[in-house]
Amino acid sequence: MAASGVTPVASGVATARGLTRDFETLAFTHRASDLLGTTDADVESAVALLEVTGLDRQGTVAVRARDVRGTTDVDTQAAERALGQVLVDRGFAVDLDDPDHVLQALFAGTDDASATDPGAGGVCALGWLAVETDREFADRQPTDRPFFQPGSMDPQLARALVNLAGAGPEKTILDPMCGTGGLLLEAGRVGATPVGGDAQTKMVRGTRRNLRELLDGDWHVYRGDAARVPIATDAVDGVVFDAPYGRQSKIEGDLDDLVADALAEARRVASRAVVVGDRSWAETAESVGWTVEVTFERRVHRSLTRYIAVLRP
Repeated sequence: MAASGVTPVASGVATARGLTRDFETLAFTHRASDLLGTTDADVESAVALLEVTGLDRQGTVAVRARDVRGTTDVDTQAAERALGQVLVDRGFAVDLDDPDHVLQALFAGTDDASATDPGAGGVCALGWLAVETDREFADRQPTDRPFFQPGSMDPQLARALVNLAGAGPEKTILDPMCGTGGLLLEAGRVGATPVGGDAQTKMVRGTRRNLRELLDGDWHVYRGDAARVPIATDAVDGVVFDAPYGRQSKIEGDLDDLVADALAEARRVASRAVVVGDRSWAETAESVGWTVEVTFERRVHRSLTRYIAVLRP
């Protein structure tokens, strides 16, 4: 777990306790700050909050203001100037290029369904920047890999899925339908040992090439059926796979049986799994003994929504 006690407070903003080193490998979370306080989502309220807040810092500072997800009409440049003036008035020197401390001012609306008070007018959260996630992986594109096929999953979603499957140092993550190896790459990049299989020789060869050229550390790729995984019972920590899409798959008539058998094998070899598809496989997972912990939907484009289910025994 990257944090505990996570509580959404506005669209794209949450409070949490107990950040761990795993935070830096998160996919859709960008940064964490030591919270000074929250107030209304306007510049005047943010200034008033900062003026009455104790600032136990020394050295140079800079202010970074953000309108999170574009959910407020706050002028972020005006916010940076006003908050910066408060810091100057309190004796701090400003260094915009290489500051010792960065004050984050996050302005966010509360029209998001996950917010604790959807009827409120918005929130400004002030805090000293503590850690940022590594965004380099998100800039990589599937088309940049030595082996690529259309429809490959983007690295940001792949990173999120392997994290949900429990990837991390000293963990082993299996993708029994590995395709071009995108999930395996992200599992390896967060420290896990990736193991992948695919029924198509072309995919196995391509994945091996991708892992060989783009990943440091151990990995294993085999050719085989996802319904008969050549791995011992309870031998991996998590399983994650992107099921074939029915309208694109050559095995459309047998797809239900294939996914059911793959999920049954996943339950045999691991205590946690994540399954993705262009439809929900939650009921199928329950039919072979999994408990659905949580489900998500992620719209890719007008004709494709990915359905994600996180599973436990």
